Amino acid sequence: MADNDSSQEKTEEPTPRRLEKAREDGQIPRSKELSTSLILIAGALSLWVFGGVLFNAAQKIFDFNFALQRFHIFDTNQMEIHLAASMLQAMIAISPVMILLVVAAIFGPLALGGWMFSGKSLLPKLDRISPIAGFKRMFSIKSLVELLKGWAKIFVVVGTILALFFSLKDTVFVLNQEPHRQAIFHATDLVMTGALALALCTLLISIIDVPFQIYEFTKKMKMSLQEIKDESKDTEGKPEVKQRIRQLQYEMSQRRMMGDVPDADVIITNPTHYAVALKYHSDDMHIVEAPTLARSVYAFTKIGKEIPEGLYVAIAQVLAYVYQLDQFFKGRGERPKQPVFPVPPDLQA
Repeated sequence: MADNDSSQEKTEEPTPRRLEKAREDGQIPRSKELSTSLILIAGALSLWVFGGVLFNAAQKIFDFNFALQRFHIFDTNQMEIHLAASMLQAMIAISPVMILLVVAAIFGPLALGGWMFSGKSLLPKLDRISPIAGFKRMFSIKSLVELLKGWAKIFVVVGTILALFFSLKDTVFVLNQEPHRQAIFHATDLVMTGALALALCTLLISIIDVPFQIYEFTKKMKMSLQEIKDESKDTEGKPEVKQRIRQLQYEMSQRRMMGDVPDADVIITNPTHYAVALKYHSDDMHIVEAPTLARSVYAFTKIGKEIPEGLYVAIAQVLAYVYQLDQFFKGRGERPKQPVFPVPPDLQA
């Protein structure tokens, strides 16, 4: 009973088939923190690059809407015209930023797990709405890690904000002494610097979260010995089916081999379990009992192929012995004595 229980422990690494099936079911390692960090960094960089364009667009929109002609004030249709024109100009100005954010959202998953399209992950599952399963998830290690990550994000963000404030406070306090246009540009630069610093600080959480997600996924995918055996049965077939396939393959090989026997010059036998037919050039066929050589030729030579080089000497002696037998049966000499055919140790079966 103890052996059966221990065999159910998930201690084995997942097989390729297990990982492939998990991917088909929509189960892959994912890090929300990494995706969020990449999107925030892309947004901060886009503001840094296109900040001037956005500022100029905003200035034009304000000028267009607050510097009105007198007849515009009394024309009620001008409100819609100004609104449509302002929205169009704002969309054109902000479109590069939005494009970069969309690209980051699409290509961000490539950093961990890659792209994955699976309809199975959208199907309803009873364990998702089960109160017992939900209670277990609330007090699981993963939930504890998520809680710690939440607090870590708060401390990192707050700490970054405080560090930025104390490092830039002297610059911030003198903004009111600068000309308004210069102060606006200066303030915008400070805001973009702070946004980029805050976005980069979220990578600290991602550095911790990514290894944890990979560990959790690998742990979840681990298999027991019984699961590996069951998968092997499902993939390769049941043992009795494989045995039947091997038997059929053996019978086909035997039929092919027996079809070559009439064309053979020599048959070397075990003599009970193995028999191999050799073809040279002669008029008659002979049977020579050489168990070791028969097993070696059977094990290391395919039907219709040349014998290994290491068996050349032994086969040459067989053919010489057969030639002497042939001469004896034709009355041209004494009956030869069968020699011991040498087989190298590395070719013995």
